[in-house]
Amino acid sequence: MLQKVARKTAGRAASSSVARSVAPSVANSVANSVANSAANSVVNSAAAVPTPQQAVDAHRDDGGSDLFGIAELCAEFGITLRSIRFYEDKGLLAPRRVGGTRVYTRRDRARLALILRSKAIGASLAEIKHYLDLYGDHGEGRVQQLRFVRDRTDQTIAALEAKRAHIDDTLAELRVINATVRRHLGER
Repeated sequence: MLQKVARKTAGRAASSSVARSVAPSVANSVANSVANSAANSVVNSAAAVPTPQQAVDAHRDDGGSDLFGIAELCAEFGITLRSIRFYEDKGLLAPRRVGGTRVYTRRDRARLALILRSKAIGASLAEIKHYLDLYGDHGEGRVQQLRFVRDRTDQTIAALEAKRAHIDDTLAELRVINATVRRHLGER
């Protein structure tokens, strides 16, 4: 069918004033070429559906490492696909979509690293989102981010030092109790 359409198109072109001056063999050659090209492009597009990795690779910038697939990030950070999708649902990540495939930029990768690092030190998702949102689109909120981190880490350090002091007091009391019990057991 595609060959019929291509030949009709070539036939119409052959009847035009420009094509009349072309030899009949050239017109047939053009018609066959158009028909074959159209048929090949339909076959290639139907048979060659790109994998997600191929979609990412096809959209990489010149550096070759500016875009990442979800599987690449999962492997690099040792997390699951579900974790990344969860962060997307919470508004912490916003990857591009290329034909339904998630494509992550360097910025997304850096945000994911910050998310995981922040979680490791005990920050809530709300705090992480607030921190990431302070940055802005072009880094205009960097000073605000630094102030937020300073204040947050001051609070966390104070809380941990208070816990450590409480633990030290509890350990000292437990050592006194333990020593007293050992002494009473030694007398018997």
